[in-house]
Amino acid sequence: MFTGIVSDIGTITSSAEQGDRRVVVQCGYDLSGVAIGASIACSGACMTVVDKGANWFAADVSGESVSKTASGMWDAGKRLNLERALKLGDELGGHIVTGHVDGVGTVVGVCEEGGSHRVGIRVPDDIAPFIAPKGSVTVDGVSLTVNTVRDAAETGDGTHFSVNIIPHTWAVTTLGSLAQGQQVNIEIDVLARYLKRMRDVVA
Repeated sequence: MFTGIVSDIGTITSSAEQGDRRVVVQCGYDLSGVAIGASIACSGACMTVVDKGANWFAADVSGESVSKTASGMWDAGKRLNLERALKLGDELGGHIVTGHVDGVGTVVGVCEEGGSHRVGIRVPDDIAPFIAPKGSVTVDGVSLTVNTVRDAAETGDGTHFSVNIIPHTWAVTTLGSLAQGQQVNIEIDVLARYLKRMRDVVA
């Protein structure tokens, strides 16, 4: 489990096909306290540490994970939002995040509002019902609050939602480099997932 509060930005220094894709991520973590087999969220996708050094760790990214996450995010040179797994007793600063990407959204616009930035994102139809105003959503591993939702009937281009990104988050995560047309990993609120399942079973 995670909280969507990014604690470092890592950079993929190598990415090679070895059955699965083996990526090596340089980071600022003290890896002496990270066990082999530990989980680290990489831009919202939970990965298992399979090797490590003083300032890097390696993870094997399955074909399924590559297909379900933003295009090109596992290529060498890409920057990743990193978060170590939540420990019992840690502060829950964001919301409960599983590290399982539900879909890939597309940035439809970025505009500055005061010192913050408003970002509009188009989401696939299958996860659109789980996005609600004032609800929680994870974008590239960052816990955010949904500001507005515009459905397909209004946009003519699928469901769009907007988030407001404060200057601190803009500066300390990869969201500060978002641009129109860019793909982002989306994880819906886990509570919405269970409510939908309960409704389907009752129906």
